[in-house]
Amino acid sequence: MKNKIILFFLFLSLLSQTEQKNYVKFGIEVLAEKEYKILKGKRVGIITNITGVDRNLRSSVDIISSLPDVKIVSIFAPEHGFKGGKMGFIEDKKLNESVKIFSLYGKTRRPTEEMLKGIDVLIFDIQDIGSRSYTYISTMRYCMEESAKNNIPFIILDRPNPLGGILVDGPILDMNFESFVGCAPIPYVHGMTVGEIGLLLNEELKINCNLKVIKMEGWKRKMLWEDNSLLWIPTSPHIPEPDTPFYYPITGIIGELEIVNVGVGYTLPFKIIGAPWIDGVKLAEELNKRKIDGVYFQPFYFTPFYGLYKDEECSGVRIIIKDKRNYKPVETCYFIIDALLKLYPEKFDFNKIRSSNIEMFDKVNGTDLIRKQFQNGVKVEDIINSYKKALNEFIEKRKNYLLYE
Repeated sequence: MKNKIILFFLFLSLLSQTEQKNYVKFGIEVLAEKEYKILKGKRVGIITNITGVDRNLRSSVDIISSLPDVKIVSIFAPEHGFKGGKMGFIEDKKLNESVKIFSLYGKTRRPTEEMLKGIDVLIFDIQDIGSRSYTYISTMRYCMEESAKNNIPFIILDRPNPLGGILVDGPILDMNFESFVGCAPIPYVHGMTVGEIGLLLNEELKINCNLKVIKMEGWKRKMLWEDNSLLWIPTSPHIPEPDTPFYYPITGIIGELEIVNVGVGYTLPFKIIGAPWIDGVKLAEELNKRKIDGVYFQPFYFTPFYGLYKDEECSGVRIIIKDKRNYKPVETCYFIIDALLKLYPEKFDFNKIRSSNIEMFDKVNGTDLIRKQFQNGVKVEDIINSYKKALNEFIEKRKNYLLYE
């Protein structure tokens, strides 16, 4: 009996140590507990949305408003709005009589000089998903640039990269293809937190704003979202679950072509690929025989509720990530494109796709070289190898900006 009691308390001790090791404090929590004096007497503008919360889901707006001698005067909302869930154009509005909410996905994507009047410091606190084309880091860059022009200090309250801090994949953005869905010379999957990206942007793009990053406590690069014991808040309507960010870089690029449905409009956004003209069994067999690291493809059938192929029966594949630490999402994306080109050359033909979709495809890739190589019949393995040298150079460069082990 005595030995059982000892083993029980040993188990509790080990469990407690594990929980403590994985206990992560967001930047907002570190600010409130240790760094709050930097805001004393300040009028604050905050770039945030529904994801700006502490681990108990208390909003950063409420936390900062409760700090002594601090006043929030303006909120700046990114794509999808301050409360989240919005699609398309976002209108300006008020939180209350004294706090105006400015949309940065409406008439302007940058805070204007008029919007910044009366602000002593700008704070950024938004959960990112780890892929370059997600627009929150573009909004951060634009706000950093405007803070530099207006001599306003800029603070980033750091948050985890849900994909972890090790995975880096995809081509580097050619700045000739700079856009709102690609604002920095980084790979599609960058393995950096928003704080680290902010440091990189400030230096590499010569923004030179007065930047401070409030680091997280307890976060390690090897941690995936599920390792953090943190609650997930949908970062946008089609990123509803904590594992969705792992699928977004697999299918988001293909989705820009609007030739296959990638689950947007169905219950599995970014987790499936399908169309009325696809044979799911055939496509699954083709992809699985390629033995792509970390993933498996299951034949799948669905009927979208809205969007591409609405109310049409689609066949395709459900993507199953078997190993999140060793899969390569962008490489997987290119293997899927290659398989579709091989099996359905009449349906999946870059020359027949609308120019506006081709333009977006190139923008999210950060280059037109990927598309041109596919069009010229280059082997997919050679396409992937074509950007590996630049990717390795980036991995070395980013060491200058990493904040966590």
